[in-house]
Amino acid sequence: MSSTVSDSQVFSSTNRLLSLLGHSDLALLTPHLTRIPLATRQSIERPNEDITHVYFVESGIVSIVAHSAAHESIEAGLIGYEGVTGISVIMGDHRTPHEAFVQFEGGALRIETAAFRDALAQSETLTRLMLHFVHIFNIQVAHTALANGRAHIEERLARWLLMVHDRTVGDEATLTHEFIALMLGVRRPGVTDALHALEGKAMIRSTRGIVRIVDREGLESLASGTYGVPESEYRRLIG
Repeated sequence: MSSTVSDSQVFSSTNRLLSLLGHSDLALLTPHLTRIPLATRQSIERPNEDITHVYFVESGIVSIVAHSAAHESIEAGLIGYEGVTGISVIMGDHRTPHEAFVQFEGGALRIETAAFRDALAQSETLTRLMLHFVHIFNIQVAHTALANGRAHIEERLARWLLMVHDRTVGDEATLTHEFIALMLGVRRPGVTDALHALEGKAMIRSTRGIVRIVDREGLESLASGTYGVPESEYRRLIG
């Protein structure tokens, strides 16, 4: 069930970007925002199709996935309560070759693309904040490429689990081996071995599709520098 947000005076949101906006910027957005649930695997953006809505995620995680002509797929980035979908829209385009879908269920405030563009056109401060997020997201994507190209699977898995942990409540996440393999672009047996290795180092516990973070500092160390730079840039530019 969806609900409309209309009064910027009493507006509140767990989305980090929206929580930082001043009253005048919120007034441009709130009449057009609708609070909706996000269901697992729900499509947010389809490859090469018009982006009709932009989502300010309040809970859950949205994955940005790249697909090859040979139908191979890999996650390029992810967005949680710290951000917003519609990267292409912010940059002035109307579509993307990538797919965006809900990885973990939650909720979001949704706005039609046309209304979002109008708000950006009327506010330099809103545009600046959105561009800061785009910049940080691009850094995240670059470090995903770094991890995929230079890190071992255990290091990549550690980084990915940390990024999921950053965007979820609590220390547990429902994750199948098949789904992790899709996100990391590796084979399922490799994920199984990597999970066992992390569990053997007492960094996680994995049982029946649930992964629990036990030693976050250990995961950060294992990630070998592939985790932390985008997060640091977020704190520097956004807070």
